[in-house]
Amino acid sequence: MPNRTLRHLLVAAALVFAQQAAQLHALSHLQHDMAKAERSGKCVPPVSHPAEQCIAYHAVDSALPALALAIEPPRIALPAVAPVVLPLPFSPRIEFDSRAPPVLS
Repeated sequence: MPNRTLRHLLVAAALVFAQQAAQLHALSHLQHDMAKAERSGKCVPPVSHPAEQCIAYHAVDSALPALALAIEPPRIALPAVAPVVLPLPFSPRIEFDSRAPPVLS
């Protein structure tokens, strides 16, 4: 049993580190994307790494969000609470009547 748990922990750690590396790889494209936006796609310097590296990181970049759907907890419906209306203990008092005549004009 400890061997299996250790294996699962190692796979989880490898997945986390691979996703972190994929995020850093995506940030390495930021300078290239900014230059492409500034120059409207003309005369943009190439990316400083081979395309195989992009393809390798693309395989890992969305592993955890897809895994979250597989482990969705069961939904529990909360009981509906009936609304309660309480009667007012006294009638509301009108403090200001805009149609009243001025007191001392």
